[in-house]
Amino acid sequence: MNATSLLLIIAGYFILLLFISYLTSRGADSKSFYVGNKQSPWYLVAFGMIGASLSGVTFISVPGWVDGSQFSYFQMVLGFWVGYFIIATVLMPLYYSLNLTSIYTYLQQRFGNNAYKMGSIYFLISRTAGAALRLFLVASVLQYLIFRELGIPFAVTVAITIILIWIYTFRGGIKTIVWTDSLQTLAMLTAVVIAIFTIANQLSISPSEIIPTVKQSGYAKTFFFKDWSSGNHFVKQFVSGIFIAIAMTGLDQDMMQKNLSCKNIDDAKKNMLWFSTILIFVNLLFLSLGALLFLYAEEKGISIPEKTDLLFPEIAKNHLGSFAAIVFFIGLIAAAYSSADSALTALTTAFCIDILNLNPEDSSKKAKRNRLATHVGFSVLLFLIILWANTGNNEAVIAKIYTWAGYTYGPLLGLYAYGLFTKWTSNDKLIPIVCIVAPILTFVLNSSLKKVGFDIGFLLLPLNGLLTFFGLWLLSLTKSKPAVSA
Repeated sequence: MNATSLLLIIAGYFILLLFISYLTSRGADSKSFYVGNKQSPWYLVAFGMIGASLSGVTFISVPGWVDGSQFSYFQMVLGFWVGYFIIATVLMPLYYSLNLTSIYTYLQQRFGNNAYKMGSIYFLISRTAGAALRLFLVASVLQYLIFRELGIPFAVTVAITIILIWIYTFRGGIKTIVWTDSLQTLAMLTAVVIAIFTIANQLSISPSEIIPTVKQSGYAKTFFFKDWSSGNHFVKQFVSGIFIAIAMTGLDQDMMQKNLSCKNIDDAKKNMLWFSTILIFVNLLFLSLGALLFLYAEEKGISIPEKTDLLFPEIAKNHLGSFAAIVFFIGLIAAAYSSADSALTALTTAFCIDILNLNPEDSSKKAKRNRLATHVGFSVLLFLIILWANTGNNEAVIAKIYTWAGYTYGPLLGLYAYGLFTKWTSNDKLIPIVCIVAPILTFVLNSSLKKVGFDIGFLLLPLNGLLTFFGLWLLSLTKSKPAVSA
């Protein structure tokens, strides 16, 4: 398909999103933007969260990652499920009992204002970078397959992508996103299933032979137990998966904001447990697609791109036929928007409530102006970070995101663990120092261990959290202060 045709497909899909935004944002106020008036159906939130958690990174980067890591990523996915169970049974009851809009308000009640601000700042840093990397991947693919052919610079591609997201989220916020994310999850999963069956058909593999073919492909080795020094050892990845899920979902305003829009805690728990179970099978689907993509490239003599993230889009556009190409691009755009739109809303929420101290129920003109200015400000920041990321190396984007999360979500993990599981308090004035020193020590330890041949892998996150916890303990005061209970 030519670039113009694909551009028209994107325009049509965007018009559909605008229509949904129009329907869901009528009569929207501040409470609608922040928590969807707490009327979101749990099953809709659960389905939409699949797309938001996967994003364009999973859609493209996980299949491309199979060549170098095989199915070792699934070890982390199993850890994710345990982490999500902990979120549903420990964190969400706490958030609902305290009736939070920003989940970082808990830190203020438990420790004080400095801990509260520090927790929110770390989220803002983490989510801004994570959202930018996710959008960077999708913008790179759009540039590679569409806008480059039309002579449009990469910066313009990025600007268009962000502007489209901004337009349909700035009014309805989370109330709109719950619905658009569900549509986008459906589009993404449909695209993956069609790609799998189309590739299988062109390789003369019957539907019943797909699973055996993937198993025998040489790409499907899943569990790694032998080499403790390797970053993909089972224990490292499984344990990392638990803490990544807790930090990047349970301590993340973006993901929790959707859960907090459910009617009550029982609905929110059902949402989380169903979402986490379905996610296991969805990730297996993406990994299987990755194995089939590399088998297809070998069979057809297709050169593997230097950036393996680009293999799926290359094959989808140029080798699978027009229908598969159309479905792929709808899935790609859906994957990009389902993550980025909610991230932009969550960043706006956290900054307005935690940093600007706005009342989430304030619908005055001044409050709306502040919210709008924040929304625009984070859009510009995402744009600048994506342009910077375009100068980086060829490491799979998903690996970059988890590495970055190890350094930025670690202090959040340590703060919440200390607050929930101890009755000790700490010196609130010195907590920011601990939260800055812990990631620095984590980086130094990781670098030192790599020099002697030991790869911590994604255990960076729990290590960082442990160092933060230890630092808070060192600052403990003699008088205990009871932890806030759910």
